[in-house]
Amino acid sequence: MVQRSGQPKENGLTEKREFYGWKLVGVLFSLDFLNMGFPYFGGAVINTYMLKEITMSRSTFGLGFTLANLCIGLPSVMVASSIVRLGIKKTFGIGSAFLLMGTLWLAFFTAKPWQYLVGFGVIIGTGICFCTIVPVTTCITRWFRRYRGRAMAIPLSASGFAGFIGSPLINKILTANGGNWRQAWLTVAGIAVLSGIIAFLFVKERPEDLGQVVDGIEEDAQAVRPAATESLITRHVWAPADALKTPSYWMIVIGGIACQFPYFFFVAHGILHMKESGLSAATAAWAMGLFTMGAILGRQIGGWLMDKISARYAFMSGLCCYFAGSFLALRIHADTFAIAFAAAIFYGTAFGWTFICMNTATAHFFGPAAFPKLNGLNLLIGGLLSSPAGFVGGKLFDIYRSYAFGFELNSAIVAIGILALAFATVPQPKSGITAAGTAT
Repeated sequence: MVQRSGQPKENGLTEKREFYGWKLVGVLFSLDFLNMGFPYFGGAVINTYMLKEITMSRSTFGLGFTLANLCIGLPSVMVASSIVRLGIKKTFGIGSAFLLMGTLWLAFFTAKPWQYLVGFGVIIGTGICFCTIVPVTTCITRWFRRYRGRAMAIPLSASGFAGFIGSPLINKILTANGGNWRQAWLTVAGIAVLSGIIAFLFVKERPEDLGQVVDGIEEDAQAVRPAATESLITRHVWAPADALKTPSYWMIVIGGIACQFPYFFFVAHGILHMKESGLSAATAAWAMGLFTMGAILGRQIGGWLMDKISARYAFMSGLCCYFAGSFLALRIHADTFAIAFAAAIFYGTAFGWTFICMNTATAHFFGPAAFPKLNGLNLLIGGLLSSPAGFVGGKLFDIYRSYAFGFELNSAIVAIGILALAFATVPQPKSGITAAGTAT
């Protein structure tokens, strides 16, 4: 057997090296913390202060989030192509450059609604797409198999920590500096530069690049000690074109829409809904912090369940949390801050839980070779169909002067997602031939 977990030395011996995969998880955690947490969740707070200075309707304000969510998903296929052609590290760098351009545009040039839409919605949304979900999940899929669910959950939890820390912190900074939102965007610009440096120094493409193997466990050891997840994960080398012909892939896509639409709605309008219901700006900011903490909890639950039970059952159970969150959100009043906190936690938990399930199910069902393109397409479709949530929520408020119809729409979409996922089983190749997948 060839030893692949170390590097050869000149005397012919092999130097053992500690498995880098778990260190890489920490690196990816820091990148998601910086790239998703501050531009997006921090931006949700900054934009409410911008709204006081730049006159616009709620629907236009929500359109900024719609465009951001759209651009987080729309370029996903391009991001997948960038990963295949340029590598994960350079793809992270492209994302950091977009984030830097977007934050500087908002800080120095934005004075009209269309400039807000371009800066936050298009440029920052595109930057987030290039340096968060697709490269992070592709890295995890290449480095892990039996621990994939839990490894996926850790870095994708980082934005929740950033939101919990960043939202109240940025609100405090804005309160202290008299609501200078331009200064806040300059802070986010510095964070974008830092994330690019971290990616350049510490991201590693594949375990083979370091002479290591998936999970840090040789294949013969995998056979002796098979993981409980083996029955949940395909060993067929799926081609993307063949995967697209399976019903299970499209059931995951529908489940992904149910995962993302209510989330996009709540990020765009959660703070405004709580303020309209009589809560203070500080209370609403803390509720959004708890929303992100709920997403952290949900990611851990989803990751653990994906390594233990069928993907569809893990996915469906997570979506149910949206029902509880919507029920509570409709009962928020000036003296019910505990209900607001609970609603935010349920919404965050639902998203974190199901987002891990969506990404990991794609990896489990179709393997690492097809994953970048399949997951990129899933995020593209999800972005196209879910990103209007911010605009739709704002439009419903403009018409009815209430967010009640928005929360009811969320519940209906979740019900459709649960029904679709009931049919999402592990697909079987027509040839019946299986083989261990290899990362590309």
